[in-house]
This record gives sequence, C-alpha cells and structure tokens, in this order.
Amino acid sequence: MTEILIPTLAALIGTAFGGLITYFTQRQQLKHDLEILKQTYKTDFMAEETAKHFLNHRTHIERSFDVLQKHLGGFEDNELRKILVRAGAIREFREDGSEWWKLLSRMDEYIERKKNGK
Repeated sequence: MTEILIPTLAALIGTAFGGLITYFTQRQQLKHDLEILKQTYKTDFMAEETAKHFLNHRTHIERSFDVLQKHLGGFEDNELRKILVRAGAIREFREDGSEWWKLLSRMDEYIERKKNGK
C-alpha cells in the first residue's frame, strides 16, 4: 500500500507547489502590467481627476469650457471634451452660444439652485 501512497502524495505535493508558484508569478505579473498601464495613461487619468475637481467645486456647479480649457491646458478642444465626458460631465450651450459643463452627478443640486433662483 505504501508503494501506491508515496508516489501519489509526491505527485499531489508537486502539483500543489507548482500551482502556488504559478499563482504568485501571475499575480506579480498582473500588478506589473497594471502599473505600466497606469503610467502609460497617467496624463488622461490625471486630466479626468482635475476636471472632476473643478466641476465638484462647492459653489460653482457649472464651468465654462474656456475656464476648463485654461486650467487643463495642453489638450485639443475635442480631446478635452472627451476627457470631460469620461469624468461624468454633460455639456450645455447658453443663449449667448457659450459652452458650459457640469457633472451629471450634481444635476439634482443644479435643478434645486435653478428653482431657488441662484
């Protein structure tokens, strides 16, 4: 019976050990790949965060495209618009033709202020 049990246990232990090594190697590789992706697209991620920062201002629910463009320099107009959409913003044109942006998540607050006349 031991001549069957010993090789079976050895195979089981070897398989488990190999599986653990593979698991930790893949986990480390995935972390590394994710870090490389973050570095590659760092500018876009930071631009989205900055846009959210400006659009989350306590008193200014809306921002004009010109103001956002001034603070988020280095992007073409349409590229900046894509960043704003990825950040969760929506666009509105005023009667004078100017372009204004606000976060969709703050629409309730925007509507409430409009009702109160602010």
